[in-house]
Amino acid sequence: MSREETIARYERSTHRLGRIVSVVTLILLVGAPFVIGSFLGAMPDVSAVVRGFAAVGLVWTVSSVVEFLVYTPMLGSGGSYLAFITGNLINMKIPCAINARDVAGVKAGTKENEIVSTLSIAVSSLVTILVLALGVLLLQPLQPILQSEALQPAFDQVVPALFGAMAYKYYRKNLSLAVWPLLLMSLVFILLPTLQSQTSILIIPGGGLAILLAWLHYRKEKKQ
Repeated sequence: MSREETIARYERSTHRLGRIVSVVTLILLVGAPFVIGSFLGAMPDVSAVVRGFAAVGLVWTVSSVVEFLVYTPMLGSGGSYLAFITGNLINMKIPCAINARDVAGVKAGTKENEIVSTLSIAVSSLVTILVLALGVLLLQPLQPILQSEALQPAFDQVVPALFGAMAYKYYRKNLSLAVWPLLLMSLVFILLPTLQSQTSILIIPGGGLAILLAWLHYRKEKKQ
């Protein structure tokens, strides 16, 4: 069997398994409250659920589409199925996949990148499950330490520290392209702090500005 045939067979099996597991996961997530409610005799109020979804559904639907369009080319089919099924993309899966890609020296959009992303996200998911299991077992004995006031500022800075370290790695490659989107988004969040919960949607204007600046930079170098 040739390399192309092997890759095509792998992609078909990945999409088939990914679609099946995605549908099963969606059914389990949506059906869990109703199953629990039927056993406990406290079924959810369907009208309240519909009203609650209508209040936030539009925003999260747009956010979901944006995340799909942005992250899928980065992760490939296998990595995307795993990441969207297991969740926690921004905090865990995307940083893990990007770091693994850089360590392996592969480029986004290649078959090698897809394999590396799939393996890294699978390992990340297994490690997350292991850490959560240990956390549950050790939660009670470590509770006084975790609730210590001295540690609270550190916990509040975990995500900014993670993304700050990742961002610097890319910012230093071309600061002239990175500084303006960074300043614009920082200014938006400072002036409109309520938008901090809409980071997925704001990827569009931030990314659009970065693409525009990169295009202008390319044209300038081409003329020179």
